[in-house]
Amino acid sequence: MPTVFIAGATGYLGRFLAAEYKAQGWQVRALVRDAGRARASGLVADAMIEAEATQAHTLAGTMAGADLVVSALGITRQRDGLTYWNVDYQANANLLAEALNAGVTRFAYIHVLGAEQMRHVPLVAAKQAFADKLIAAPIAQTIIAPSGYFSDMSDFLDMARSGRVWLFGNGQNRINPIDGQDLAQATVELTRSGAEMAHVGGPDVLTHNQIAELAFAALGRPVKITHLPDVLRRIALKVLPWITPRHISGPAQFFLTAMGIDMACERYGTIRLKEHFADVAAQTPTKT
Repeated sequence: MPTVFIAGATGYLGRFLAAEYKAQGWQVRALVRDAGRARASGLVADAMIEAEATQAHTLAGTMAGADLVVSALGITRQRDGLTYWNVDYQANANLLAEALNAGVTRFAYIHVLGAEQMRHVPLVAAKQAFADKLIAAPIAQTIIAPSGYFSDMSDFLDMARSGRVWLFGNGQNRINPIDGQDLAQATVELTRSGAEMAHVGGPDVLTHNQIAELAFAALGRPVKITHLPDVLRRIALKVLPWITPRHISGPAQFFLTAMGIDMACERYGTIRLKEHFADVAAQTPTKT
């Protein structure tokens, strides 16, 4: 039975990864901070390894006998004194060093689509720096770049609940976000096949306008979309780092940059954003 070591196992995608590798016959080791808390949260794993990826010495020996390392490790907001470079770059670099020491044969990394166009964005710069390091390392790699998660689309539902969705430009930029379960299944498939790089999106390619319409439909509300001049998005990108703290400006820079480019790519999976919005809307009734 092959063994996979999963970093970022307690995050949104990590939980799906652990469950999917386990379901497909892998021995799963999950890197966690607190095993008791992770177990209580329902994380599926054969072993829970307590260590801090930002502290290289705590990883010593944790990957012995592992065939594959999959890292979904990263942060969206810089907090607790940790920066993107501490986590998205250095913590992953520590994982890679330990994988090399342990003789692991493949390292898979969950990256982000469009990183080449977003190197100037701090969150993406740290991720791309690690991806470059991984590509240069003497180990087989699988770099998976998702277009975006369903969870990232929550802003559309939130705006629709408030009665109006605000978009930059004409709303025609496209994206095919993917559900965590579908992305986990694609990751297992891609690592098994030995793919080196893959751009992974969900089954439906949608414009921002269409996503807004799906959000209103899920809530049973009339469609109200306002298109703002794209120049406002570009101005916000320049101003935000100067007027907001890092934990706000960091994710905002990424979001605003991604909103300005096409994020559609290869289609995977079967779970549709329409279904996800309907499920979320049913779980959180709209206030009237």
